[in-house]
Amino acid sequence: MIDRLKKIDILVMDVDGVMTDGKIVFDSNGNELKFFCVKDGFGISRWHKTGKKTAIITARFSKPVEVRAKGLKIHAVYQDAYPKVDFYEKMLADLGVTDEQVCFMGDDIADIEAIKRAGLGVAVANAASETKDAADYITENSGGSGAVREVIELILKAQELWGAE
Repeated sequence: MIDRLKKIDILVMDVDGVMTDGKIVFDSNGNELKFFCVKDGFGISRWHKTGKKTAIITARFSKPVEVRAKGLKIHAVYQDAYPKVDFYEKMLADLGVTDEQVCFMGDDIADIEAIKRAGLGVAVANAASETKDAADYITENSGGSGAVREVIELILKAQELWGAE
């Protein structure tokens, strides 16, 4: 596992159920609301400070994802991305990375092919059982509750970069 962790240069995340708790909320005007974990955001910021890249691949389009991705300076965002593995392949080409450099985080069946392809495939604690079965690592934290930060810390500690500023 340590050898895999040391090769990771890009973190690719699903949104609903990974960066959020999976709930989709609408206000009385029909505007979509999502709740993101600040600990995950801090982890992503630390990740970027080490020179590493991030991407989002999500099957839905959502304005809040666009806003959060911009705020976090996510390098590549693919929305309305289904099947996800097609956009995973596009991301590899767009960012010039190989499978072994990718950590892909997912929570549901649509994420399984990308999880299997990635150098480190991760399922969040509250993922579908089939997704957990396909993963190399299952987080202790649920999606939207620090799972992204947990994985970032795991990888950066293996690479001796967690304390780096």
